[in-house]
Amino acid sequence: MSSNEFKGVMVFSENFEILLELLGKGRELADKLQVELSAVLMGHNIDEERGKDLIKHGADKVYIVDNPILEQFNAEPYADVLSKIASEYKPEIILIGATKRGKELAPRVATKLNTGCMTECTKLDIDEERRLVVTRLVYGGSSIATEYSRVKPQIATVSPHTFEKLAPEERKGEIVKFEVEVKEPRTKVVERKKKEIVGERLEEASVIVAGGRGIRSKEDFKLLEELAKVLNGQVGCTRPIAADYGWFTNWIGISGVKIKPKLYIAVGISGAIQHTAGIMDSKIIVAINKDEEAPIFKAADYGIVGDLYKIVPALTEAFKKLLK
Repeated sequence: MSSNEFKGVMVFSENFEILLELLGKGRELADKLQVELSAVLMGHNIDEERGKDLIKHGADKVYIVDNPILEQFNAEPYADVLSKIASEYKPEIILIGATKRGKELAPRVATKLNTGCMTECTKLDIDEERRLVVTRLVYGGSSIATEYSRVKPQIATVSPHTFEKLAPEERKGEIVKFEVEVKEPRTKVVERKKKEIVGERLEEASVIVAGGRGIRSKEDFKLLEELAKVLNGQVGCTRPIAADYGWFTNWIGISGVKIKPKLYIAVGISGAIQHTAGIMDSKIIVAINKDEEAPIFKAADYGIVGDLYKIVPALTEAFKKLLK
């Protein structure tokens, strides 16, 4: 199949908010190429208003696939459906949200379409040859790679909160109900238990106070919780705290949760590459560490050298007075 047969930009995520973010960047790429921007909605009993919302946020066309089998995400049928849509309409670029589910989906779609897949991209652009050129972190975040695909469609996954949503506006667009046979997956889910989330998800928090190995005990995280409460934020941690000590279930870093808060306060965190790669999109980074040579200070906008057990309570009291 000639690469000239491919035309257009298509975006998909099972998470509607991330789909809106992909439309923001997708609109930019489609305008540069002067092609159509489409979005795909999959599920069961889909509200058509959602399709209209996608048009308001930049889509020219929305493909809706409504089927009981698609009510709950399963990578097998989702990949089958998305690849069939791509095979029929032949977009030259497909953007997929790099959620946990998106990471399952994208390589399956790429395999079905006999193409490559560039993962967790941080920048996307079009070069003079009309190719999608991406940058992404490699080697645990220590290096940045620039890549492009030699075959089409060009598939790239994009981490949540990498790009901004467009402001909604009244636009004309087309909603297409895509009819396709959806095969039953080979696996069956026998039970689901909803994971209890206390407070806001780290990925969505505007303020995060995180602790590292400078925190002596799990109980000492109460100091961070008090500061986070005053700032209306959330508490996070580094990988050793969660994976080695088992004090928390999730951690911040390239192998855990990548974040983009307005304010990130790193308490007793040395600043390993794996961690700093996950916080690089924070608007303001404040580091507190007794070691003035700690790598975290290179990533920080503001640094405080000293004993966290004195500094954190002092900051908490200062913010209490300031925010009264």
